[in-house]
Parts: sequence; C-alpha cells; structure tokens
Amino acid sequence: MAVKLRLSSKATQTILAFASLILLIIIFWILSPHFLTYNNINTILLATAVNGILAVGITFIIISGGIDLSVGTVMTFCSVMCAFVITNMGLPVPFGLAAAILAGALCGLANGTLIAKLKLPPFIATLGMMNVTKGLNLIISGTKPVYLTEVDGFSNIALKQIIGIPSGVLIFFIAAIIAAFILGKTILGRYTFAIGSNEESARLSGINTDLWKMGIYSLSGVFFGIAGIVMASRLSSAQPALGPGYEMDAIAAAVIGGSSLSGGEGSILGTIIGAFIITVLTNGLRILSVPQEWQMVVTGIIVIGAVYMDIARRRIK
Repeated sequence: MAVKLRLSSKATQTILAFASLILLIIIFWILSPHFLTYNNINTILLATAVNGILAVGITFIIISGGIDLSVGTVMTFCSVMCAFVITNMGLPVPFGLAAAILAGALCGLANGTLIAKLKLPPFIATLGMMNVTKGLNLIISGTKPVYLTEVDGFSNIALKQIIGIPSGVLIFFIAAIIAAFILGKTILGRYTFAIGSNEESARLSGINTDLWKMGIYSLSGVFFGIAGIVMASRLSSAQPALGPGYEMDAIAAAVIGGSSLSGGEGSILGTIIGAFIITVLTNGLRILSVPQEWQMVVTGIIVIGAVYMDIARRRIK
C-alpha cells in the first residue's frame, strides 16, 4: 500500500515528468548537435513562454474539474483587441495591454457563467466560445493581420534580451510564480481543489461553487490575455487566423505535468515542466526534419498516454 501511495503522489508525478524532460533533451542532443545551441535554446524558451502561460491558466480550470477548448482563439482575440486599440483607436500601448487582459477576463467570465449559471457542460460552453471568438477575430481585424511593427517598443515586450533571456520568458516565469502563489496560498486556490475534488461536498460545506467557478474561469482568462500580448509582441502583429490547436498543447502540458482531467489534482510546477516537454519535443522533431504531420501524430500519442497514466494513477489510489 505504501508503494502504491508513493507511485500516485503528486511529487512522484512531477519527478517523473522532469525526468522525461531531461531524457528528451539528452536524446535530441545526441541526435543533433544543433539542439543545445544558444539560438535554439532561446527559440525553445520563447516558444514555451506562450504555451506555458496558456497552460498555467488552464491548470486552474482542469483542477476545478472543468475544461476549456477556447484557449487558442481567446488568446488570439486578446491579441487582436490589443492591436485594434493601439492601431485603429490610436491609444497608447498600456491601453492596448489592458484591453487584452480585460478581453481575456471577460471571455473567461462568459465561459464561467454559461457553465455555473446555465449549467452547460464545459465542453459545449467553451466550444461555443471558441467559435464566437474565432468569428470576432476575423470581424474586428477585417480578416487581415493587424501589424504593430511601427509601434515603438512593442516587440520589446517579448523579445528584449534581459541577462541573455527573452523578456517574454521572464513574463512566463513571473506569471507562473503568481499562479503558484494563488493556487497554493489563497482561498481561490483552496476552493479550486475543493470544487474539483467533490463539487457537491464543497457546495454542502458552504462554498458558493457557482461564484468561485466564474472566478476560476475569469482568472484563467487573464492568463490567456497575457499570452495574447506575448504572442502579439513576438510576431509584431495580431494574426486573426492564429489560435486553433493551442488548446491541445495547453491541455497536454497540464496533464503531462500531473493535472487530472477528473479534477482535484495538479500543480503549476508540473504544468511548467509539461509545457517544456511539449516544446522540446516539437522543436527536436523539427530539427530532425520530421514532417509536421508526424509531429502531430507523436504529440497526440503522448497526450493519450498522459491521460491513460492519469486514469491508471487514480485506479491505484
């Protein structure tokens, strides 16, 4: 029994994920001498920044027992709103950044309201939001990219080198630290675990589960807005067609890092490791000239394997 408990512990899952990350790095380093070059490491870090922030946001939702399929299109919607406010409305950059974060929070609030108040299944509610934001992205942008190349300093938000690290990566780490604090040290974090573990018990103990669900989805939307800002800065534009597919990587990162799709389990540290695993895998396969379609196959297999391990781990308990 003690062995079983150790195998199912959160610490063990995090250690296994970290060991898998190190193993991947060693394998790709052996197969390609270009993998651990300074430029490629920077590429990995910057790519992980966006996916990682998204994954950190969706970790709250998954721990609460929910799911969000609108992650990618909401991120793009936040990018488009940021660019629209700065270029079309002619307002200063801080207003654009605020618009992106507000847009993400409102999308999250809408999802949370549909799920908590109207009792729609999270899958259906967020699938609807995915299509709504996908359409809004095209409407607001006029189906064309909104370029930010002439906005002074905007690209520095993600690309400025600080002690040799892109600033977007530092934003990711700061967001992760804040998320870890919220999840581990605040009432919102405790209620997130309580709702995910047993929502009915949480409700009977006096927790307003509907209100806290709305708060959880809104908070996740804030992180999606931050990811949208980093993405827009990295590309110096808002690309309205961008977004679909990011939800897969975000969910995969959280699950690989130990978050349970059944709710009640997960950690920000595990999610960070999971995000790096996804990015390292994608980058390594690309360096080895593996066709993109096969990259998708490998990623899909890993997601299936991670979910199966989660199910097996819960059976052990």
